[in-house]
Amino acid sequence: MIQDTAVSSPRPPVLGVRALCAPYAAFAAFGIFWGAWGAALPALRTQAGVSEGQLGTALLFIGLGALPSMAFTGRAVDRFGLRVVAWLLATLAGAGLLITASADGMVLLVIGMLVVGATSGAADVAINTLAGRAEHATAKPLLTRSHGLFSVGVVIASLSTGALLGAGLSLLAAFAVVAAVMLALAAAAHLTSTSLRISAHQGDAGAGVGAREAAREERGAPAGSGAVAPRGARVLTGLLRRISPTSPLLAVGLVAALAYAIENAHQSWGAVMLTDVFSASPQLAAAAPATFAATAALARLSLAPFSRSHPTAMLLGGGALATAGSAILATAPSIAVALTGLVLAALGTATLFPTLLSRSLRDTDPAQHGRATSAVAATAYLGFLLGPAYVGLLAESTDLRGALVGVAALALVFTLAAAPISAWAARRGHTAR
Repeated sequence: MIQDTAVSSPRPPVLGVRALCAPYAAFAAFGIFWGAWGAALPALRTQAGVSEGQLGTALLFIGLGALPSMAFTGRAVDRFGLRVVAWLLATLAGAGLLITASADGMVLLVIGMLVVGATSGAADVAINTLAGRAEHATAKPLLTRSHGLFSVGVVIASLSTGALLGAGLSLLAAFAVVAAVMLALAAAAHLTSTSLRISAHQGDAGAGVGAREAAREERGAPAGSGAVAPRGARVLTGLLRRISPTSPLLAVGLVAALAYAIENAHQSWGAVMLTDVFSASPQLAAAAPATFAATAALARLSLAPFSRSHPTAMLLGGGALATAGSAILATAPSIAVALTGLVLAALGTATLFPTLLSRSLRDTDPAQHGRATSAVAATAYLGFLLGPAYVGLLAESTDLRGALVGVAALALVFTLAAAPISAWAARRGHTAR
């Protein structure tokens, strides 16, 4: 705390407290949307009049809409500032209202999925950029804790939306309630993010000569008495580094894709596992995703400090737990053992992506956080999309247990690769700057 105060002494302590609220509110709003979304999918399928297979096809268009927006949102946040976060969350709330009001038939459902995907992908990058900026300003593990608030929002919203729909409320009315809560949280994120803009300016002022020399190098001007490379050479080098397949951020994104693939495989197939293997009732099967999300929330909130202070241990330990949990789930003789495997897998995967992202942003200029977050998040999102499909393809050639052994294999690969690749990326990124 003494060091934090010494580094950022121009900032009043209250700014640090306010900075905590912005990412927490933003991630809670994002979690509320996706919790409500998961609970509303059966009703949305019925309203649209499509089969399960058609719904599965339509859901793929969420990813198709998300990936392009994730790739470009970071630059928008860097250019227009953190106020973009609130607007994107409000747009996502509007997308939920749009699809629940208009989904009638496959065509309109697909269009709605594209809109939800685009707005969700953009909001995803924006809120992670906000949390990264807040972590930089406060030196607290806010990325991991913010992801914990996302999981809390998922659990609360899924249960609340299910209750609203069970009480006879229409799908549109239920999402109107969700939208109202999201707008309130987006407004809170917008108001409290002003402290981050202030602290960023103060941080620049406190950085002194180092910040000014970095700015001169960015513009190609001489810094002090040291010689710098010609501007054209630096631009070319930076361009090559960005498009290189060995780009540090791309490497981290590919590792994070493994983490997302493991996480979404369990989140998507846990209930199916209980239903198909153990003939669980729908109510009991629903315990699988709820248990996974609740465990993830607890892990992210309680283990957050270690994701910043001991990232290597978190990556190794998390990967090992995810491997063990997946293997236990795949070989479980009973529902109780299967849920135990899900708990271990959730504990393992919960902090993997925020730890990787936090490590990637540690030495990144705050003015570039949006672009860096876009690069990592958009690449990692491929794993989020492909993880459930990976399980489905394996299940067709073997069975669901065999497919979950394949998930354990992915977790083992992550455990072996995450720490050395993220460390290499951090060294290379620091050297390139």
